[in-house]
Amino acid sequence: MSFQTEIKTSATRKIHPTVWALGFVSLLMDLSSEIIHSLLPVFLVNVVGASVQSVGLIEGMAEATAMMTRVFSGSLSDWLGKRKTLALIGYGLGALSKPLFALAPGVPTVFSARFIDRVGKGIRGAPRDALVADVTPPKKRGAAYGLRQSLDSVGAFIGPLLAIALMFWLGGKFRQVFWVAFVPAALAVALLLIGVREPVSTNRGEFKFPLSRRSLALLGGRYWLVVLVGAVFTMARFSEAFLILRAEDVGLQVQLVPLILVAMNIAFSLTAYPVGLLSDRIGRQGLLSFGLVILIGADAMLAFAGNPWMVFGGAAIWGIHMGLTQGLIAAHIADSVTSEIRGAAFGVFGLISGLALLLASLVAGRLWQQFGAPATFLGGAFAAGIALLGFLGLNKFYKNQTKATHG
Repeated sequence: MSFQTEIKTSATRKIHPTVWALGFVSLLMDLSSEIIHSLLPVFLVNVVGASVQSVGLIEGMAEATAMMTRVFSGSLSDWLGKRKTLALIGYGLGALSKPLFALAPGVPTVFSARFIDRVGKGIRGAPRDALVADVTPPKKRGAAYGLRQSLDSVGAFIGPLLAIALMFWLGGKFRQVFWVAFVPAALAVALLLIGVREPVSTNRGEFKFPLSRRSLALLGGRYWLVVLVGAVFTMARFSEAFLILRAEDVGLQVQLVPLILVAMNIAFSLTAYPVGLLSDRIGRQGLLSFGLVILIGADAMLAFAGNPWMVFGGAAIWGIHMGLTQGLIAAHIADSVTSEIRGAAFGVFGLISGLALLLASLVAGRLWQQFGAPATFLGGAFAAGIALLGFLGLNKFYKNQTKATHG
């Protein structure tokens, strides 16, 4: 059976094998990354001597870099018709960055390692997401993106658990733990190389800079509504590093701090796939709105947390919010454009969301530094409330415009 025939007949299957393979690649890489990231904020503050505001800057710049890089990798994947090749480069950079964390003598090297790691994430993100859409019928995309996100989140909660075990086993030696993280990253690259297949592209065309007037015009009004919604959501959610710092702030033992990300990612993993399935049946707007309501509740609990248990609860609710929103936004983007510009669409979305995340993390770090931890999360709750009002307003405006156009 040819690959194209497999894709066509996948309409009668649950999820295409390529999506499963990409999900397990994500699982392994996220496992590797979270071993490091679940300890990195504490390592920066307690070992390297960085300030909380510096942590916000590093995390904001790192995540923004990942998102902004997607604009170029997505467009290149459309032009080359070789999404897997770019994904391999991205995952390879992610794997090669891991030893730098173990070798880092200070903040500049940590920043460089995070930069390389996130550039890799940016390169692989848009081609991978576009590849999921390439092999998935439109009516199954909510489930497909939810599944990939759920598997990604499984790695994201196994990683912190492994970090805790390694910290106890290795006597709290951060750098030795960071060395172990290279192993699952290398396995992710190997699985992608061997286990992921992509359809032969018939849409290869002339390369255009992704922000050219012609490219922007092709994206269309529906797409830009999704981008606005995604940017608004991102502004309301800063880096998860602040969850880790909040746990330490209320007295959780350093070796147990990664459990915060375990709680968050278990909730994320358990909700992303069912929510994706549900969205294919009832639509996505209501679920996305509910996700913002959940985020307001998470921020409020984290702001008033007086003990680690409240932080665990807030982190779990935060994870539910992620499960309600992340896969649905990706499915929205895939649905709003044609396959010829799908990579660029994910890339432009990443660029705008990256700028929003950088600003959100910088503001969060400033609030913490000037007014304390509660101010950071109260600020997040306020931003989520504004985002909810903006999202509802944007949807109403678009519906009215659609009615006027077709009326």
